[in-house]
Amino acid sequence: MFMKDNNSGNLVEILDLAALANPGSATVQGRFHAGEEMQDPSSFDKSNLCFPSGESLPACWTQANYPH
Repeated sequence: MFMKDNNSGNLVEILDLAALANPGSATVQGRFHAGEEMQDPSSFDKSNLCFPSGESLPACWTQANYPH
């Protein structure tokens, strides 16, 4: 799955989909898809990610107490 990094605007390949959907995890492993070479995996703050369309992540992925 690809998400967009809000800081750079580059696409990020998410390597751990379970962590992306886990509201208890503030970070997720992924790698930038920019340039010609495969980038090394990095940790990304979920608060800095959005869908490629610009839509933010669902609250149930980011808020541990959702919907309360």
